[in-house]
Amino acid sequence: MNPTSAPVFSAAATAAPALFSRFRAVREQTEALCRPLLPEDTVVQPVIDVSPPKWHLAHTTWFFETFLLREYLPGYAVYHPDFAFLFNSYYNSLGSRVNRADRGTLSRPPLQEVYAYRAFVDKHMEQLLALQDTLPAAFQELFELGLQHEQQHQELLATDIKYILSTSPLAPAYLPTPALPAFSQPAPPVSWLPVTGGVHRIGFDGEGFCFDNEQAPHDTYVADFELQNRLVTNAEYLAFMEAGGYRDFRYWLGEGWELVQQQGWEAPLYWVLRDGQWHRFSHHGLVAVNMAAPVTHISFYEADAYAHWRGCRLPTEQEWEIAARQFGAAPTGTFLESALYDPQPLPPDAPADQCHQLLGDAWEWTYSAYHPYPGYQRAAGALGEYNGKFMLNQLVLRGGSCATPESHIRLTYRNFFHADKRWQFTGIRLAR
Repeated sequence: MNPTSAPVFSAAATAAPALFSRFRAVREQTEALCRPLLPEDTVVQPVIDVSPPKWHLAHTTWFFETFLLREYLPGYAVYHPDFAFLFNSYYNSLGSRVNRADRGTLSRPPLQEVYAYRAFVDKHMEQLLALQDTLPAAFQELFELGLQHEQQHQELLATDIKYILSTSPLAPAYLPTPALPAFSQPAPPVSWLPVTGGVHRIGFDGEGFCFDNEQAPHDTYVADFELQNRLVTNAEYLAFMEAGGYRDFRYWLGEGWELVQQQGWEAPLYWVLRDGQWHRFSHHGLVAVNMAAPVTHISFYEADAYAHWRGCRLPTEQEWEIAARQFGAAPTGTFLESALYDPQPLPPDAPADQCHQLLGDAWEWTYSAYHPYPGYQRAAGALGEYNGKFMLNQLVLRGGSCATPESHIRLTYRNFFHADKRWQFTGIRLAR
């Protein structure tokens, strides 16, 4: 996922044991994601967007060491003086670092030393949390940011692992195929839900944590519109493919059409045609495409082309948030904790007058540039590098995915990617 933004957090102090328990739960989730991997899997970096799992394990540890232990634990000595160079991500203010594209060259330190590094930092974090009553309020904000940052890397781990394994000719399974209820029927028919236009307030304005790109709540005007009550399915997207959607320039933005021709795109990422049937690579190996499930792993260009083919459009991020508030979006979709690692189809009897899959299952492309909200101010120091410098040439996505931790998402969350990115669980909801 893209870099996080500076924290905003307001909550009553929590007892040190409870803080450490939450800290350990987040840290354990990261290690659990890596447990099914072979050591060889953890050093692979097929493309620049994907980081090796070993690097994720170390980088999230470096974050706690750098921003909390070095700052607040008296007498703390860093685990290894070279780790800041190896595992810094993009903080120019914290010194030089390994180039992002070269993370896959880090055969050393070995995986077992990275786990020793995690244990070392965790032990000292327990000591630091025992001092909570003596620490300034800024510590609580940084501690919460560290947890949220690691949860973002958990989503990245889930999606990067999938990409890494997909590049193997053996198409290895990350986990056995889970037992799921089989929906033999197609997804329920689409319905269009009216959303009242006018002046609406959007942005984070409440208690708890948010990133700074959600801040500065403000009024925005939208006209009346309608929103599709569920995500676009694989079957619906296949109809676009079979109608020649990837061969007809009329549906595409210019840059997207050039990519289609240069890259040879003819289907979503991970789809392959075997014996006349579409399959896709998943966390469970190569499986037949579930036509009732939401389509994912498509770029903004593909989402926009599909919308044009349907005679519709993508919602703006303002429209998406206004609709989510109107429909009372709740985290009822599929999240990381399910360990399914795939968006799930709606039951055939899902009510047509309700808006489904707003939170969870698939990130939804919007037709909104990733820009600062009115009144946004970039944080000072290293934390200011989280967000503000990325506010150009990217599109906003909303809603979270099947790889997002449930406690990490909220309806004001602004994810962002360049228009060509496909390796995340990105999908489509139409507007008109």
